[in-house]
Formats: sequence, structure tokens, C-alpha cells
Amino acid sequence: MSDSIGVAVIGAGMAGKAHMAAWRNAPSLFGSTLPPVRLVSIGDVYEPLAAQAARRFGYARHDTDWRAIAAADDIDVVSVVVANTLHREIVEGLLAAGKHVLCEKPLADSLEDARAMASAADAAAARGQTARVGFTYRRAPGLAAIKQFVEDSTLGRVLHVSGRYWTDYGSSPEVPFSWRFAGAPGTGALADVGSHLTYVAEFLAGEVRSVNGGLFTTTITERPVAAGHVLRGQQAQFTGEVATVDNDDYATFNARFGGGTAVGSLEVSRVAAAHPNGLVIEVFCENGAARWDQERPSEIGLALRSDGSRLGGYRQVVLGPEHPYVAGGMAMDAPGVGWGQNQMFEYQARAFLDEVTGNTTDPLPANATFDDGVHNMEVLDAVARSAASGGASLDVRTTEGANA
Repeated sequence: MSDSIGVAVIGAGMAGKAHMAAWRNAPSLFGSTLPPVRLVSIGDVYEPLAAQAARRFGYARHDTDWRAIAAADDIDVVSVVVANTLHREIVEGLLAAGKHVLCEKPLADSLEDARAMASAADAAAARGQTARVGFTYRRAPGLAAIKQFVEDSTLGRVLHVSGRYWTDYGSSPEVPFSWRFAGAPGTGALADVGSHLTYVAEFLAGEVRSVNGGLFTTTITERPVAAGHVLRGQQAQFTGEVATVDNDDYATFNARFGGGTAVGSLEVSRVAAAHPNGLVIEVFCENGAARWDQERPSEIGLALRSDGSRLGGYRQVVLGPEHPYVAGGMAMDAPGVGWGQNQMFEYQARAFLDEVTGNTTDPLPANATFDDGVHNMEVLDAVARSAASGGASLDVRTTEGANA
């Protein structure tokens, strides 16, 4: 891998395409000194989709079995972007084959599988391999700027957090049954978008130590079964059968962060009509407050107590080169140009390549480890246990605690 890096993506759906584009664009960010990146293969069990994606994004070939990618000598780095239930088998197989792996969140569909994957990642690290989980929103310039304002005392210590991630991909009862609607309570909206919201809140306020008030609802309890392969958002032909939905359309919980002084309330939904991707986080601190909205990603709201009551309230801060990731990370790195979630995948891919190659020349902040991915699932597990116990207050069970 000294002269070039071969990459592949397993999973050709929406998020998979974001990874495909990211590997193509990552070497152009921040005056890269990386070796050339070779776009080798797109893997998907649905061959027409894999072939189409490979042509669209300029990958040399496509495969229908992840094992072919694991066995390929010309592939070094692999993104795993498939259903959560498939993560463990594929990731462990890729690591055993010597690949570097970037896995989408949540790390797995169960804590047992996530912890096993973290153990496999530790063993791979001893062999010089890198395994990371994609906490993409950590790369949002606005969230990174708020984190800086917390840490440099502009905002200071976080007192409480309010966050919600409202989406509408399941708001219609005509949306066909898929893997996202399969599984026990806690594997629905909470695992899908709640995993994002949880690590974003922790990014700003510190680790979640305990949760309470867990509450799930399933508002659409049956969904039609599609005839054949259907991508998200596509019109479907139905078989006339229906499948039962047992996991959560909506979830909410309260959290206690860090040393216990910061608290917060978090809410997620996949049935929030008119909110296709509505992630909003607001932090209230000893010196003021800040707010970020995914639907307005090129700005933040900032309020400082030092402004006094006459000038109190949120001001609009348009993000630009003086904020994280912008200078050198965008072709037009000027204030007000704008960017969005696609660029976050590019920053993530570039950071992964920095780690794989051992780049020490202004590397980006490292991606989340598999241990971070396990902790994320430990929080979600605590929420599910709280909901099953009528909203009981429960500590997050850590890996160490699980093994005690």
C-alpha cells in the first residue's frame, strides 16, 4: 500500500453512495500528501445496483459477495454500509483478511456483537490495521465550532442540552417493510437516528452516564411487503402481504452527562412529516448558549451572557475559514458558500486515510473507535431498558461492568 490505496464500499444504497463519493474526493482536501487512491469495487447483493453505482462513481468493478472484496489483493480499505445485522460477520471477515475497515453506525444490532467486533478491532490494531466507526456529524463545522467555544471557555461548562432528530422516511403507512423496521424495541428510530443524536450530544457535553424517562412508541404497526428490491424513496409494487413492525417509530429519553452536572433531553422520530432530516442540537452553558440545525448547516446560533440584556438572544454566525474544516477543506473555502452532510463524509474519509497512512502533517481529528461505537450502543441499550421499565433511571452499563 506504499504507492497507492485501493478502496471498496460494501452496500450501494444511499449512505453507501455517500461513502463512494467521499473516497473519490477525500485526497483533494487540505492540500493532501496522501498516496493515490484507487477506486476498486462496489459490493452489493443486488447486482444491478452495484453495477450502476460502480459506473456512476468511477469504481473499476462490482461484486455481489463481500467475500470477494475480502479476498482481493488490490483492496486495502473498505467501507461497510449495510444493514446493522450484517455488520459483525462482514467486519470480522474483512479484518481477518487484513483490510482497514470504516463501519457505519450503529456498530451492530446487539451489544454482544458490538463488543465482539471491538475485540476483533483490537486484535487487528496489533497487526497494524485501522478499524473505525462512522460518527459523521462530528465533522460538521458548526458542531466542531460549538465544541471549541465550550472548550475555550467562550461558552464554558455545559449545563443542559436539548436535542431532537426528526425524520419522515417512515411517516407514510405505504412505505414498504425493510430491515429498518425489523427488530425489537430500540432497534428502530433510536438505533437509526438516535445513535447519531446521542454521539452528537456527547461530543458537546461529555459521555452519557445514566438515562431516565425512556419511552418508545410504534405508530405504524404494519407495513406492506414489496415485490422485489426497492430503494428508499422509490415507488414499490406490493405482494399484498403485510409485515408486523415491532421496533420504535418514536423514542425519547433524558440523560445525565459527564460528572453529573450536565443533563439533557433527546427525542427522535422517523414519522415526523415534513422533516426529512431534522437534526437540531442546543446547548446551554455557563457563559451563554449555542444552537445548530442540520437544515441550516452553514451557520450556528450563538448567544453570550457578556452581551448583556440589551443585546441578548441568538446571533447568526455564518461559518467560514476561521471555523473548523472550512479553510482548505472546501474548493471555495469562503464564508457563506455553504456545505452539507455530503462534505462530512469526505472529511471522515480523509481522516481515515490519514490514520491508515500514518500521516502526521496536519492530520484531521481521528475517527471514532470501535470502543466508541460500543459505548454508543451501551447508551442505546440503557434507553431500551429504561423504556421497558416504565422510564426508570438506569446507569449506562459499560463493557467493564458487563464483564464484572
